[in-house]
This record gives sequence, structure tokens and C-alpha cells, in this order.
Amino acid sequence: MELPVEEIAPVVNRIKRARGQLDGVVRMLEEGRDCEEVVIQLAAAAKALDRAGFAVIASGLRQCVAADDSELDLKRMERLFLSLA
Repeated sequence: MELPVEEIAPVVNRIKRARGQLDGVVRMLEEGRDCEEVVIQLAAAAKALDRAGFAVIASGLRQCVAADDSELDLKRMERLFLSLA
């Protein structure tokens, strides 16, 4: 499955946002910041990665449904969705 070019940019942006948040978490830990602040940033990074994963899966599902010559592999899509759970 290849992502359409117009769908790649938002996914890359989400992943870059998560990377920035994770870099911030590392700095916060090294600085001895409050654990509540660290957990909030970790949750934000996890959410950004989850959204990126769901965007990739949604794109793949659209491609499978739109393709005339391929069958939708429900088990495969289910495994992908569950991998993000």
C-alpha cells in the first residue's frame, strides 16, 4: 500500500509533532520536571502517533475499497487497527 501524495504531508506533520513532544519529554526528565507535566506531554505524543497511524490505515482502507481488482482483507485491516489499540 502506498499513501497518496496529498495524504503524506499531514501524516508526516503529526509524526514530526510527536517527535518534538518526545524531545521535550526527554528534556523535562533530564531537568527533573514535575511528573504530571511529563505525563501530559507523553500523552500528547502518543495521541499524535495514534492519529498518524489511523490516518495511514484509513488511507489504505480507502485504497482497498476503491480498487476494482482486489478484495478487502478484513482480517488484515482489523490487525492494523488493533495494533494501535
